[in-house]
Amino acid sequence: MVKTNEPNLTVTSKDVQKVPAQALVVGIGQTPGGPVLIDSPLSSKAASALAASLPLLGVTGASDEIHRLPGLPELEAQTLVLAGVGKVSAGDPLSSEALRRAAGSAVRQLAGTESVALALPAATVADAAAVAEGALFGAYGYSEHRTDKAKIKEPVNNIIVVTPAAEDKALKPALERARILARAVNATRTLVNQPPSHLYPETFAAAAKDLAKPLSAKVKITVMDEKKLERDGFGGLIGVGKGSSRPPRMVKVEYAPLRAKAKLALVGKGITFDSGGLSLKPSAGMQTMKCDMGGAAVVLNALLAIAELGLPVKVTAWLCLAENMPSGTAQRPGDVMTTYGGRTVEVLNTDAEGRLVMADGLVAASEEAPDVLIDVATLTGAQMIALGNRVSAVMGEEGVRDAVKAAADRAGELFWPMPIPEELRASLDSQVADIANHGERFGGMMTAASFLREFVGEVDGVKIPWAHLDIAGPAFNEGSPYGYTPKEGTGVAVRTLVAYAEDVVARSV
Repeated sequence: MVKTNEPNLTVTSKDVQKVPAQALVVGIGQTPGGPVLIDSPLSSKAASALAASLPLLGVTGASDEIHRLPGLPELEAQTLVLAGVGKVSAGDPLSSEALRRAAGSAVRQLAGTESVALALPAATVADAAAVAEGALFGAYGYSEHRTDKAKIKEPVNNIIVVTPAAEDKALKPALERARILARAVNATRTLVNQPPSHLYPETFAAAAKDLAKPLSAKVKITVMDEKKLERDGFGGLIGVGKGSSRPPRMVKVEYAPLRAKAKLALVGKGITFDSGGLSLKPSAGMQTMKCDMGGAAVVLNALLAIAELGLPVKVTAWLCLAENMPSGTAQRPGDVMTTYGGRTVEVLNTDAEGRLVMADGLVAASEEAPDVLIDVATLTGAQMIALGNRVSAVMGEEGVRDAVKAAADRAGELFWPMPIPEELRASLDSQVADIANHGERFGGMMTAASFLREFVGEVDGVKIPWAHLDIAGPAFNEGSPYGYTPKEGTGVAVRTLVAYAEDVVARSV
């Protein structure tokens, strides 16, 4: 069900004149004095001539800019591609993320080209790995439901990274990590891009099993259907899902290696389509609501990547899957439902449904006493108002929140720490239940986090360290593609969670 392109990835330290590829990509930097070739692999004569002609060609070196030129006589490549890397300063190396974005942008925009060689500045293993990551992220396409294949430019199928570090023994595991990350990110994108006619709780659970099949010796999957959820008291999932003809599911995914250094629990919001329920969204507001299961897709694929990397940390992911629809059986504003664990919630707004299914997942995850609990959700429109469409929010216990931010910085993803002001909790008070699902409108992202925090459990009287990641805007790109990021599903937060798990292992040594 989840099909993604996996291009061939090779490295070489050969002279670029001898690299067999249809297109050769070189980097152009942006400086106050004009565009400059960066670490050009071309002959000095060709490099000088090209550098002199950059202004005449309209090249600036800005990020996301590429210019195609006919291949030079000295090259095997048919096309020379000038890829902007953004602003550069003399003596300062490019960041890993600048390399990822430049490589990803070039490969993305060269869709329809069979083979691409990337001669970007990648002298070290870390830089070569960053180029490989970006290229693999950029080589993504989703055309599963398109019938006129002639109009589709297929993603680049062969990627060659040109680097003097090609013979370094440390490069092989770094490239394997890049492949695993790309597989996880692109599988997340594909799940998010699936139309709600095809992806609903039952088929999402099936897709999870399918994705985990290659790791069946390491990963266990348990699917709880609506009968078990009803029997065991998962009232959040049952309440949100009862307006739909497609019943909810809870999917538990477990990776438990021997001698694990820590226990990590991940909870993901999996609303496969969000109409708003009886608190109906405007029609325009529903058009992108296939993406409301992005959190569940993230935690699933992050766990699978962690398992494939063989990290010595136990990870359990809880995928809270439901479809939020209006009907004669749907929950109503004013209803009181009982979440897993026994707490009652007054449903003031049926479009604040994600936190209800997450409440079930947070309580279930807490029962297993993890060392850290992290949830991921496309939870609030308020996230986009506060931070825009490219920066995700992280809230929660200070230590976990800051560690997630550090992991995101290392991974190259944009997260920003936000508070959970104590005064917002009072707006969730209910006259008829333990808590209401809707409160203060202003600061709504933080109010939602305050609700979720109520369902995080304790171990020996101490709250489990917890962080909440709101990825509402960044999970789904409604604008133009940029860097290695395509339209629609982005796969954001997968890399952050993997980096966080790696950091946990590193701190335990």
